[in-house]
Amino acid sequence: MKQGPLPSVDSPDDMAGPADLPTCGPLPTRVGVTGPAPDEPLGVVAVGPAGADRRAVLATLLGLDPVMLTVPSGSWLVVRNAKVPTRAAFVPGYRQPHSYGADRNAAGPALARPPRRVELSVPEPLLRHFTLIDSPDTATLGVAGTRVLVDAVGRAGALLFVIAADQAFTAAELNLLTEVAPTSVEVVFAVTPGAAGWAPPADGTATTEGAGASVPPAEGAATEVDSASVTVAAHRAALLAAVPALAGARWFPVGDADSAADLRRALVGWSSREGLQRASVDPPVLPGGQGRIPVAADPGDWSERLDRHTRSCAQRIRQHLALELANIHLRAVQEIVFGVGCAGLPDLLDREMAALSLLATAQCDQAVRGITADVVGRVLAAPPAEGVRRRIATAVQYGLVDDQPGHELDKVLLITSTAGVTTLTGSEAIDALASYPAAARAEVLPPVAVALSGGCWQQWRRPGKDDHSAARAWSQRAVREVELGLSREISRRFEVIRLSLGAVLSDAVDHGTLLA
Repeated sequence: MKQGPLPSVDSPDDMAGPADLPTCGPLPTRVGVTGPAPDEPLGVVAVGPAGADRRAVLATLLGLDPVMLTVPSGSWLVVRNAKVPTRAAFVPGYRQPHSYGADRNAAGPALARPPRRVELSVPEPLLRHFTLIDSPDTATLGVAGTRVLVDAVGRAGALLFVIAADQAFTAAELNLLTEVAPTSVEVVFAVTPGAAGWAPPADGTATTEGAGASVPPAEGAATEVDSASVTVAAHRAALLAAVPALAGARWFPVGDADSAADLRRALVGWSSREGLQRASVDPPVLPGGQGRIPVAADPGDWSERLDRHTRSCAQRIRQHLALELANIHLRAVQEIVFGVGCAGLPDLLDREMAALSLLATAQCDQAVRGITADVVGRVLAAPPAEGVRRRIATAVQYGLVDDQPGHELDKVLLITSTAGVTTLTGSEAIDALASYPAAARAEVLPPVAVALSGGCWQQWRRPGKDDHSAARAWSQRAVREVELGLSREISRRFEVIRLSLGAVLSDAVDHGTLLA
């Protein structure tokens, strides 16, 4: 059955008079570094170019065989502490992870598509302080993968950049570090021996592409320790020429277990400081979290304002996502024509859908917060304190289920091999799409989740499947179907917000006090 427009939300904005047009407030236009929630687990995200032996550095820190840290290309690795070793692959399209043995001889499951992440749990004292996350190589991230990375780094709290002695920072890596530098993220660098040991790049300098800076190594470095120190100093000087804000970042040469001890102590020291800081951000009792909250004597036209706000926000988010999807289609065409070709299309689109999901989620969360602050502020005659906002958010969440029976908001949109979109419901299905899972959400709405099904990899990685025209047409249809599916989901989400928040505030106005 064809679904018609939802009331209030799908109505055009010009139904209201010029003086009644609401403002949805500023919405994020791209995924960036966000501060961690107080209850977000501490994490260290490892990143760097291929050939830097990043896996060996992590294995040295954890005292594990590097083979145990092997994951499919493009997948993230999340290593946690646990008494019983386990390993599981989280694949979009499934509600339950695919488990397999946590030893070096255990073969991974046969999967139709790469998992978004692999979680490895091992009994390791270092992991009691923080979770260790390994991301894909920087050269494979692209625009969308970098956005997913900076979001994960912001939530985790620390970035470990691993680079080899004979490598140079690329323009994409410098852009990543420039974005992270002004934030509260702890940035640590580890330099590993290159193919020729601690020798710098082939031209005898440590350079940054496009930075125009080069630092010659010191002469007369006789010992390996001296050579490592000289190489680290050259890399640091070259980086600071391009990103001076990282002058306070710490650098460590890592060649074996002994040299990794300083890096290990530095990460443990950071986790101790960061853990105390996060614990002090959220007090145990928030103002307004308990007790009686009176309602304004004359709340005015709060109900009409709620209707206009939800309609305006839904429309703006749909427009933003439509523009972003047009850019995604353009990048898909560029990948087909100038990049890897048809075989690289599923990987690129899946990274794009992961970044798009984060953006749509952030926009919905920001919009709902703005709606709640404005409308509740009118009903209570004052901006709501954080404790009051959480009380109302909890009550609204209960109403989300009651107002839409049979239409779960915990939904995954999966692109199929025929360029269509199918759905899978359940919070477990959404969790399988996370590259680095977050703590329990404090927001009202569940996250938006879009991914590619395994059939898309089978469709475009078959031998002889190299029809560029067919791939461009397929990507255009898939992007269009995602746009239609997201448009319906955004409309439904803000309609249930209108109904549920309206019910909570109606009870408050009728009884003269907040009942939530």
